[in-house]
Amino acid sequence: MTNPLFYAKIILFGEYGMIEDSQGLVVPYSFYKGALKFSDLSSEFELKSNKHLQKYSDFLTTLDLSDDFKLDIESFKSDIESGLFFDSNIPQGYGVGSSGALVAAIFEKYALNKLDPEQISKDNLKKLKTVFGEMESYFHGKSSGMDPLICYMNLPILIENRENLDRVSIPEGEAGKGAIFLIDSGITGETGPMIQIFFEKMKTEGFRKTLKEEFIRYNNACIESFLKKDMNPFFRNLKKLSHWAYEHFRPMIPESIFNIWKKGLDSNAYYLKLCGSGGGGYILGFTKDYAKAEKMLEGFQKEVIYRF
Repeated sequence: MTNPLFYAKIILFGEYGMIEDSQGLVVPYSFYKGALKFSDLSSEFELKSNKHLQKYSDFLTTLDLSDDFKLDIESFKSDIESGLFFDSNIPQGYGVGSSGALVAAIFEKYALNKLDPEQISKDNLKKLKTVFGEMESYFHGKSSGMDPLICYMNLPILIENRENLDRVSIPEGEAGKGAIFLIDSGITGETGPMIQIFFEKMKTEGFRKTLKEEFIRYNNACIESFLKKDMNPFFRNLKKLSHWAYEHFRPMIPESIFNIWKKGLDSNAYYLKLCGSGGGGYILGFTKDYAKAEKMLEGFQKEVIYRF
């Protein structure tokens, strides 16, 4: 039997802010995917992945998961001995959920109580997010559980606040001039150090105040107008959000991106924001005219993820 595919994810809105109770909007991204498979481990990639799973299975035995979400670790360990590996093209350190897809795949295969993503109640979504947070903490030190949840559900999720989240429909894409796209910064980023920088910033009252009064307001307004497909207020708030990040998330913006970030703000041709924790990997771009933005961003590798 073929194991199911688990897709990457993209945080469209809410990076860092979700830690402080802002809304978040996270969507699956099917360009990148991964699945658990068996092989004779003849390739270096497969062998490395298998060894990684061995270490991870040891970590999972230390978790005290609630009865509803227990894993069959013995079967997992037995399968690892039989050549199990995670076959994935999701780039690591790019903010698109490489560890989230792995956690989701393991939970789907080895959970003792099988869940149907289509039927999970809002309350169980919350519990599952907590379980995924514990499982993913192996990779990042601390995890909200959001990445694995998105990868597992394979549906857009709206994070309403720290306590509540629910499935949501995003407007159908269409072949218009506008686009949401990814820019490759050319370097990988590490989540841990970036989150550390954020928490250091949170120790200063001025930063806490501007995060709550400005970032969260612009972020939530962007989500609201995007879901309604109300593009004028969307781009108005997006510019404010992009400018705020340029001022306050400087350490998280890769050096290769500084100039084009400012160029977008000055020209209004496009606006950039972090994709995940930043520090490297992908940067998100939004534009009303992709052909124009593409010309201005010549030399950078880009991927369109949504048209409007």
